[in-house]
This record gives sequence, C-alpha cells and structure tokens, in this order.
Amino acid sequence: MSAFAAIRMGFDIAVLEKEADSPAGMISSVEITGSPSNKKLLKKLAAVSDVITLENEFIDYRIIEYLESLGVKVFPSSATIAMIQDKLIQKQTLLKYNIPLPKFTAVNHKYEFEKTAEELKLPFVLKSRKMGYDGYGNAMVRNKKDFDTAFDKLTHRHSKLLAEEFVHFTKEIAVMAVRTKKESVVYPVVETIQKDHICHTVIAPAKVKESVRRKASKIAMDCVKAVKGFGLFGIEMFYTNDGRLLVNEMAPRPHNSGHYSIEGCITSQFENHIRAVLNLPLGNTAMVNSFAVMINLLGKTNKEGIVKNYAAALGDKDIHLHIYGKKNSRVGRKMGHVTVTGNDPGTILRTAKAAEKKIVI
Repeated sequence: MSAFAAIRMGFDIAVLEKEADSPAGMISSVEITGSPSNKKLLKKLAAVSDVITLENEFIDYRIIEYLESLGVKVFPSSATIAMIQDKLIQKQTLLKYNIPLPKFTAVNHKYEFEKTAEELKLPFVLKSRKMGYDGYGNAMVRNKKDFDTAFDKLTHRHSKLLAEEFVHFTKEIAVMAVRTKKESVVYPVVETIQKDHICHTVIAPAKVKESVRRKASKIAMDCVKAVKGFGLFGIEMFYTNDGRLLVNEMAPRPHNSGHYSIEGCITSQFENHIRAVLNLPLGNTAMVNSFAVMINLLGKTNKEGIVKNYAAALGDKDIHLHIYGKKNSRVGRKMGHVTVTGNDPGTILRTAKAAEKKIVI
C-alpha cells in the first residue's frame, strides 16, 4: 500500500522480494526477485533507488548497513532497526528514556524459571526476542510445565528470549507517529481488539479520556525519538485497569492499526510514510468523519487467495474493501481488510462486522 501511495504521488517504485509477482512487485517499475542477503541484488536495488524503505523490521540490520555503505539513504536506518528488532534491546532503549513499560527480564536458560517467576510473578509472558509478530513467538506461562514447553518451542524459533509481566488492561491502544528532520505528527489514538493474538478490529478514535489520548500521543513520539527514528512508526500500548499507559511494542513501518487511515484520515499512514522517508512536508492526520472501524479479513481457507463472493462482499455501499493480492490464503492469514467511516460508532462497527462475516477468502 505504500507502493500505491508513492505511485499516486508520481514516484517510480523498485521492489526486492523473495518471490516473483508479489503484491508490490506487480505494480512496480522494477521487480528484483531473490534473497535480501544477496549482495548482487542489493547493489542492483541501490543502483535504481534514491531512497529505500522496508516492509517490515524482520531483516538483519547488517543488510541495511551494507545498503547504507553503497551511499543510498535507508529509512528506518540500520541503527534504528538494530534497536527495535531485538525486543530486549528495544525495551532497554525505551527504559533509558523513561518510557513506561511492563516489567521485563532476559531469559537465557531453562533453570531460570524460579528467578523469573519471583521477579515478574505468575502468570508472565515468554517471548522470542526476534521475529515475533501477531502472537507468533509469545507464550503464556502459568507454571513450570508451561515454562518448559514454551522455552523449548520458542528457542526452536529463535534462541534468545525475554519474559514480561502479564498486564491486566482495560484496552489495548495504538498510535501511529510520523517524524522527519523538520516536523512530526501523530494519528488519532485507536483501540485495537485482538482475536487469537492477531489484530482483528481497530476503532478510531479510542473511547478514552482526552487526557489519556494526549498522554498516549506524547509517549508514542517519545518512543520514536528514543530510537532516533525517522519515518512512520506504530506504537502499541496497554491502558491498564489502574489507569496507566504501558508501551507493549513498536514497529518502524506502516502498521495494521493504521490501515483505517486510508479512508478515515485526510492523509493515510502510507502517504505520510512516503512523505517522511523523502523528507517532504507531512500531511494532515485529522479524521474525515467522526469515527472509523477497520476489520482484518483473515483467511478462512487454505486455498488460492481470491475472494469467493465479491457480490456479497460489496453488498453494503458504505464498505471500503481492500484485498492484498497474496497468492495463497491460509486460515488466520491477513488477506485484506474492510473499513467503514461515519458519525455513529455502533452503526459502523455493526456494518463492518457484517461485511467481515460475509467475505470468504
């Protein structure tokens, strides 16, 4: 979607992707296929690029260092990625800047259960330090058996782990923050609702006090500054039962919690992402209508990634349908989303839920 935004603004796009005919590759001027660790391909990408940005942070920061050594600008930078992609380093960095966080600790050995349980209290959450997303790489620990099982499973995925206190929250909220060397803006604070550890519904704006929104917006921008970030960042937080805001995680890219902004805001997160990495003036992040709801379309089959019932999907005239163009669907895979905007939050939430139930992909 960042590629769509760039093309609409008149820029040419080059994409490096592992497989041919990726969603972005199909609309790009140049599609380079292969591993991002292949230096020949990286040189080819750098040769046709003025600025390079990333789809996600799951890439070795040394690859970005190599691109930077070729003289091309990369956002987020290798230094920012190095601070963010390892969740332990991310949290240690944020803590240095007094960002409010859940309690956490590194976990390196199986024999550390008792020490971790004493420090964080049960239950706690065991996490992979790298490559975790949408609930992958996380496990709830209620006892020693849970810990041993989770330790074996997660270290098979990635060798380094951290543990984090379990937070009792009222809502999960998120803020998209954009920063250039000249200015910074934030998007409205939204509520995110998870389904099987995957973001399912986003409600904008979140139903919290204005003082909470202001505080969340400030915390989000403080996070971006802490990691010396430029570009677009998604910051997820817990709003706790006792009224605190605690940062869960941050991502240096367009974020699922900001997809509603395509129709919901004057300037979408994707357009502001492009503006930011090119150091252009940022667009207005205000909402077009009073409310917006976005619901992810998760795969319901393990088949070809096409909508089976477009007529039903588009039956409601207020629905904005986005299908990502992924070749194959999997149960639970993010295949697209629907957005509804309006002035009555209950009505648009019901409309979005009804559309999500109809659509088969």
